[in-house]
Amino acid sequence: MNASLSVVAPGLYTTIQDLGRFGYQDVGVPVSGALDALSLRAANRLAGNPENTAALEILYQSPVLEVRADSVRVGLAGGDAELELVGERPRQLGGWRSLSLRQGEVFRATQLGDSACCYLAVEGGFAVEPCLGSASSYVRGGFGGFNGRPLRQGDLLALHRERVEDRGEIRIPHPPPHERDRPVRIVLGPQEDHFTDEAIECLVGAEYRVSKNADRMGMRLDGPLLQHRDGYNIVSDGIATGAIQVPGSGQPILLLADHQTTGGYPKIATVVSADLAAVGRRRTGDTMRFSIVDVATAERLRRDQEAEFQALMSTVAPAAAATGLDLDVLYRTNLISGAVSGHE
Repeated sequence: MNASLSVVAPGLYTTIQDLGRFGYQDVGVPVSGALDALSLRAANRLAGNPENTAALEILYQSPVLEVRADSVRVGLAGGDAELELVGERPRQLGGWRSLSLRQGEVFRATQLGDSACCYLAVEGGFAVEPCLGSASSYVRGGFGGFNGRPLRQGDLLALHRERVEDRGEIRIPHPPPHERDRPVRIVLGPQEDHFTDEAIECLVGAEYRVSKNADRMGMRLDGPLLQHRDGYNIVSDGIATGAIQVPGSGQPILLLADHQTTGGYPKIATVVSADLAAVGRRRTGDTMRFSIVDVATAERLRRDQEAEFQALMSTVAPAAAATGLDLDVLYRTNLISGAVSGHE
């Protein structure tokens, strides 16, 4: 038997991603990779993989998957997502944990809630061919990942391992905070001189909202329009992930993992790398505020973030088995929705 996960239902938009495809932007190939690299890394740690192992990036709604292998171990991380065994009596088993599954078991992630994305890694990884050194899907180009596209019903995701060793499951007891209310930190430029002083003040003084026109390439932000100083066309130049470009409409566009490699609209600012994961978790309708930092501060924030991630990984602890009672899940569940008197 060829080990695989069978896609019973595809979810809304699920692709295979790793940490990205580097070294090809000069020939027009985006980096791609996970929107929330921290959660991808955590999911792989939980599954017992190197951090850059390709995993499933699940946007908004999870696929339903059936195990077609003797056994498989998965790791789930991101937002409030929890693993659920699907059947006549569904069982919620919590998130930010590993879980061993057997032949024929059906499962999914539920309750993404606060985050647009979560990540499902499998021990040993998915058996997909790298393209230009990465397994990340670039759907617009039709390459990478699983046939260069999101999952569809009936797909079989080949696995490297037919079975996994029995061992205790692990979890991260206290997942990182949501950070939805904290301002997104930006460095001005590279073309902030193409904007009026009022536009700069507006960017950091107003509240924006993620519009319905948002995907892995970028998100349009609804809010006050940003006024250009002398037109909105520039000679096309390179674009970094997190750049906020402003076309002639004045509506800012925050560019994400699948962004184009060059562009001819001025960039008013760029999100610091330490905040890219938090931005990637934003959902349509979420609000966003910005605050300006300098380059030295941005570099320190990235170092601090890595130290915090390693500290988080040091808290990994044993998790309850699928047949056991997960007290953390129990304590988070409202078991009593109300009370009435016996007389009533």
